[in-house]
Amino acid sequence: MASADQTVLQFFPLSTSLSAKVHPLVIFNICDCFVRRPDQAERVIGTLLGSVLPDGTVDIRNSYVVPHNESSDQVALDIDYHHNMLSSHQKVNPKEVIVGWFSTGFGVTGGSALIHEFYSREVANPVHLTVDTGFTNGEASIKAFVSINLSLGDQQLAAQFQEIPLDLRMVEAERIGFDVLKTTAVDKLPTDMEGMEATMERLLALIDDTYKYVDDVVEGRVAPDNTIGRFISETVSSIPKISPSAFDKLVNDNLQDQLLLLYLSSITRTQLSLAEKLNTAAQIL
Repeated sequence: MASADQTVLQFFPLSTSLSAKVHPLVIFNICDCFVRRPDQAERVIGTLLGSVLPDGTVDIRNSYVVPHNESSDQVALDIDYHHNMLSSHQKVNPKEVIVGWFSTGFGVTGGSALIHEFYSREVANPVHLTVDTGFTNGEASIKAFVSINLSLGDQQLAAQFQEIPLDLRMVEAERIGFDVLKTTAVDKLPTDMEGMEATMERLLALIDDTYKYVDDVVEGRVAPDNTIGRFISETVSSIPKISPSAFDKLVNDNLQDQLLLLYLSSITRTQLSLAEKLNTAAQIL
């Protein structure tokens, strides 16, 4: 007769709705840390900061490297440095909390489980971000993982890393900075007006592409796509109905405000410089 007590092998899958979004600043910071790593270090690891959006998406906005020593069977993190950096970041951005950790290299390695266990004590369900700085497959692969548990009864046997959707997206202000950083040589950083001009040129190019697509669909040269049509309809309906004269007045008013702020900041810098020179002269005399 079989015993009533049975040992059940349990597998706890993760909700498929979990996803992550990483800002380009994080990727640039990770790559910079990898370039500046100690000579004996094969990879760099660090902490990811951000927040969890209402829809469950993990928004990764910042990061910092954590010194570590790693061998085949153990990993030693500088926990005091990690906590000090976290405290310093939260003084500047109190809303940014730990959302996971990052490492350079291709995919998950043997020591990743140990590091993930540490960050699991810092935050529930941390995200593990990997950046392939070695271009293993000819490209810089960027992936995000979470850990799921495999248990035998009440005893946890192992943790398995499962890849989740990752969205690398940037807002317009970040795109302007990205366009500057991706070039090999830059004479100077763009001013606010130059950045606005580049943004408007990109917007006009997108509008021209949309016009061309709509004309091609109307003429029958391109098969219609309902999803693209809905996107265009939602975009057009979100634009406020305003007359050209009122729009010109609104733009000019905002431009005047920007110029006034630039003028006031220039006066402030001049006064501070003058005060510093007067203070230096008074100390000499």
